[in-house]
Amino acid sequence: MPGLSARGLSLEERRQLAVNLTRVLALYRSILDAYIIEFFTDNLWGTLPCSWQEALDGLDPPQLATLLLGMPREGEVARYRSVWPLTLLALKSTAYALAFTRTPGFQTPSEFLENPSQSSRLTAPFRKHVRPKKQHEIRRLGELVKKLSDLTGCTQVVDVGSGQGHLSRFMALGLGLTVKSIEGDQRLVERAQRLDQELLQALEKEERRNPQVRSGPRHCPHHVVRWVDPTALCEELLRPLEKPARGGARLLLTGLHACGDLSATLLRHFCRCPEVVALASVGCCYMKLSDPGGYPLSQWVAGLPGHMLPYRLREGACHALEEYAVRLQRAGPGLRTHCYRAALETVIRRARPELRRPGVQGIPRVHELKIEEYVQRGLQRVGLDPQLPLNLAALQAHQAQENRVVAFFSLALLLAPLVETLILLDRLLYLQEHGFHAELLPIFSPELSPRNLVLVATKMPLGQAFSVLETEDS
Repeated sequence: MPGLSARGLSLEERRQLAVNLTRVLALYRSILDAYIIEFFTDNLWGTLPCSWQEALDGLDPPQLATLLLGMPREGEVARYRSVWPLTLLALKSTAYALAFTRTPGFQTPSEFLENPSQSSRLTAPFRKHVRPKKQHEIRRLGELVKKLSDLTGCTQVVDVGSGQGHLSRFMALGLGLTVKSIEGDQRLVERAQRLDQELLQALEKEERRNPQVRSGPRHCPHHVVRWVDPTALCEELLRPLEKPARGGARLLLTGLHACGDLSATLLRHFCRCPEVVALASVGCCYMKLSDPGGYPLSQWVAGLPGHMLPYRLREGACHALEEYAVRLQRAGPGLRTHCYRAALETVIRRARPELRRPGVQGIPRVHELKIEEYVQRGLQRVGLDPQLPLNLAALQAHQAQENRVVAFFSLALLLAPLVETLILLDRLLYLQEHGFHAELLPIFSPELSPRNLVLVATKMPLGQAFSVLETEDS
């Protein structure tokens, strides 16, 4: 998706962008606030201007991907079948102009060209037990952390919310960094330690077979079971593994998709603790941010009218726009799920008006079901009688509006990156208010990892060195 580069914006440009974002989000709040499962119960299509309805009605999914989301197939030329209203074109242009781009500034290598399950940029021992998406993420973030560590003279990397330790393991055993891993789940830490030993044995076996690749002593990550309180400083996070030969410890904090408040907590540690000299954080799960505490962080954004982001907006910002555009281009039957669920909601409301938006456990192979079969299974999953009499004519009329449901959802998805941009911009401004330089870099391929913007901050000016962090190692 086209967008605005987050790099090199001045303080005033960042502040003005925040002002513009809050104004635009307030203008289109009705679309962002809507739940797609209430498409029929709340007549969401009828909330759109009539001119928008005329422009979007009848567009098939590939046309929505091309014309609305601006993501055509390779070589495809966008051709409008009618003149779109200026207000809809303005929405589209604004969404592009104000959202931070997630397109990396380098040529992404085809690391999965030979085998879609194995990155050609990682050796076999580092790929074991790691899914392709995670292979891509740990390699890219690990290499960035290594460069940042070298540039800032860090003595230790702290991986917060390390999970099964895939990133920590690659940084320690693959890149030679001293790594402490902090994770609150004892079971994940125990599995991480087992995987450490398994990888260490595999690397030692590889070295015995091929002595030329011997790289000196290897040290596994040091794992700590600790839940990081978002309201206080964590002493364990700041405690060095060993006393540096000269000077004090210089820590680099990192987190790969640090969930909810954890990303904000890393920023606070960076600002308040002199031993933390660098930060590389990729956030996610914005809907889990607390208020106050997780958002807003900066005084500037907190003082703007309309800065509040309710749960629904933050949840929408976590959707994968690029992945959905691919689904639209393929026009597969799986797109009908939202329409079916919205139809089910009408039946639930008639049976129990007070029951709104109940969770429906995954119904397998939705695309193979008739709409009435889906509704019956859905009723059972929410504790209602699956044999309730159904109005088949009404259900079929809902099904006939499937493309409208997809179009409305696409509109909301087009605006969702503006919410993510405001959240990340707030973090940049927070760091800048504390006197530190920070940038956002698109680090992952958005098709593999939609939350791909890494926030990089240092306590020393790096200048042009920031561009080195974006480059792809050969």
